[in-house]
Amino acid sequence: MQPLRFASRLVVPFVTASKNWASHGLFAVLTLAIALPDFARAQNAGCGPIANAFGPFDYRTDRDKLPIVEERHFDAGVEALVASNHGASVGADLDYTLRAFPNHYRALLAMVRLGERLKTPQPPGANYTIECYFVRAEEFRPKDVIVRILHATYLNKQGHRDAAMSELAIGQKLAGDDGFTHYNLGLAYLELGAYKEAVAQAHRAADLGFDRPELKDRLVAAGQWTEPEKASAADVAAGPASAASAP
Repeated sequence: MQPLRFASRLVVPFVTASKNWASHGLFAVLTLAIALPDFARAQNAGCGPIANAFGPFDYRTDRDKLPIVEERHFDAGVEALVASNHGASVGADLDYTLRAFPNHYRALLAMVRLGERLKTPQPPGANYTIECYFVRAEEFRPKDVIVRILHATYLNKQGHRDAAMSELAIGQKLAGDDGFTHYNLGLAYLELGAYKEAVAQAHRAADLGFDRPELKDRLVAAGQWTEPEKASAADVAAGPASAASAP
């Protein structure tokens, strides 16, 4: 998997599999009961039912259903916000895609871009606000960390930094021992200017074997990087026995 990249202040996920992370699916998932942040929960009342005539399907796992939706409602023209291939509005096609696949990352990003372009929280043709599409995605798959990261980026751009930090905190709890996900969380924290959290996630990712240089390099450039604390030679030599005897 490639880490998320931030371009024009948006998180762009590249969902390709590589190395050991592919064997665990897209993300490590823990069995945790986690509530939505207060901001998202407050918005949920008007976000409609998740049940849909077609689906809903999981963007990560129901890949065989994707062509049925994407060939008609999420082709290159729609993703580029240019035009639908069957006369509908771009907003209507994105809405259809996100009702069938609530956690469709690229469609979520396209809906955000459409709202920015038209300077509206609810683009024409969309049944819900942009915020609602994120809330719906989280209702559908609460443990999808990529949705949490995308939502956090959107919330921060809307001036809701505390809610964005809450989304990333949930993502940390869900990340478990997945170095790839901790790395992406670090990039997201960096985007929010939360340097302490970004450094901690970089250290965690490296400890788990995902040690790419971009995050560290950006933190160094910002004057925010700190090296992880290393155990003393005595502690290393003592090994587990020392830890077991500690109070």
